[in-house]
Amino acid sequence: MVYLLVGAAGFLGASLRYCVGVFLFHESTVFPFATLTVNLLGSFLLAWLTTGLLIRFSLPSHIKTALGTGFVGSFTTFSTLSVETVNLFLHGKLVLAFLYIAASIFGGLWMSRLGFQVEKGEGTE
Repeated sequence: MVYLLVGAAGFLGASLRYCVGVFLFHESTVFPFATLTVNLLGSFLLAWLTTGLLIRFSLPSHIKTALGTGFVGSFTTFSTLSVETVNLFLHGKLVLAFLYIAASIFGGLWMSRLGFQVEKGEGTE
């Protein structure tokens, strides 16, 4: 049963990921905003879900797995981040590549922290 739930949630997460990509992608765009956006949102969402929302509602473990691994896991994309970063390097866009790496890592950490704080009802200072 857990495999079906993870697959169904994965389908929804991947579909949403695709929609965000279609909405944010433009041929003339050099910087990979779509991937950065989904990875930052995914960092927030996973922290928010796992910090308390899934615990507070005492959901069964297979539902937690479906939401975390299936939905958020398929919504975010490390492999695309890697390919896009290498592509920026190969095209001589070193500053953009390093900016992308920094924004992904530090932005992801900050969004995770924000997700924890939002779930706990803390301020974001």
